[in-house]
Amino acid sequence: MNPIRITALTVYVTRIPVRIKRRHGSGDVEGSVKNAILKLETDAGITGWGDAAPWAVFTGTIEACTAALNVYLRPILVGADPTRIEELMGKADHAVVGHPEAKAAMEMALFDIVGQASGLPIAELLGGRCRDDIPLSFSVADPDFDRDMDTVKRLYGEGLRLFKMKTGFAGHAQDLTRMERFRKEIPADAELRIDYNQGMEAHDAIRQLRDVEAFKPTFIEQPVPGNQRAALAEITRALDTPVLADESVFTPTDALTVASQRMADLVSTKIMKHGGMLAGRKIAAICEAAGIACYGGDMFETGIAHLAGTHMIAATPNISLGCEFYQATYFLERDLLAEPFPAIKGRVVVPRTPGLGIKVDEDRVRHYAVETFK
Repeated sequence: MNPIRITALTVYVTRIPVRIKRRHGSGDVEGSVKNAILKLETDAGITGWGDAAPWAVFTGTIEACTAALNVYLRPILVGADPTRIEELMGKADHAVVGHPEAKAAMEMALFDIVGQASGLPIAELLGGRCRDDIPLSFSVADPDFDRDMDTVKRLYGEGLRLFKMKTGFAGHAQDLTRMERFRKEIPADAELRIDYNQGMEAHDAIRQLRDVEAFKPTFIEQPVPGNQRAALAEITRALDTPVLADESVFTPTDALTVASQRMADLVSTKIMKHGGMLAGRKIAAICEAAGIACYGGDMFETGIAHLAGTHMIAATPNISLGCEFYQATYFLERDLLAEPFPAIKGRVVVPRTPGLGIKVDEDRVRHYAVETFK
């Protein structure tokens, strides 16, 4: 490749309406979601795109994320060689602590540029794909459970077989009622997974989770708050059902702690909480060394971030439990990609075109933008 330099950086703060309310053990999402969309322009005429999808109760606020990109990461990026991704990500960590979703957007935009310049999909830049498609999971999280079940039945008919039920917000009895109805009304080849999003009290968790095990879930995700790792370890030892850690694992150091002390059986990888694909792969490698399989989680992302996550999973053997990249197709009023995110018959197809693999509809980005920083 000829030398390339980044010449301009724009951050669009978008507000995209959502189709339905989503309820979690850590809070509700309804009305709309705000993302920080990053555009990097180069002197080669190549544009790279990134998506930062913060959630105030999980990774941080949209205001902080936008400031990280616009104020602290801008000086690192403008004028830089986008092929020096590891070096630039190291500079980002020195420039501003935390803000993993901003750094994830930065990294995916850099990879998008390099992929387009080299003619390679990001999965190939990460070492080459080990899978061409990924099973898609849909989160059962609508407070209107009748409507949710109608959606589950429709998606089952479209070929989707992984369903993750959000729990911990309506009481234990109601959670069990929802699980029972799911098992009665949905064919047995549909997997039921349970996610408490930290919604349980540690002192009562084991007793209640033994009730949940009767419905044979594939795994139980993050029953207690992320910082209660000792309680998570006790729950993992007490249950027959595998326990998956999400909010307990943000960094490679977290992954090493969880793996070395066997605090969970499985781990959820998310580029938004880890700070990008490279960090997500480090976590997956630590888990692989400990015999802990990983799942491809996400935040309230557009198809831009979904594509980055798809390439990461495609190139990482140990992220083997599917992905939950359903937002672009089933949650947002409209996605920002020029073509639909490739979720087909219950699977996500890994793009073979350069960079992220699908172009961004910039007119649509501007349509949903409520603030722009150039």
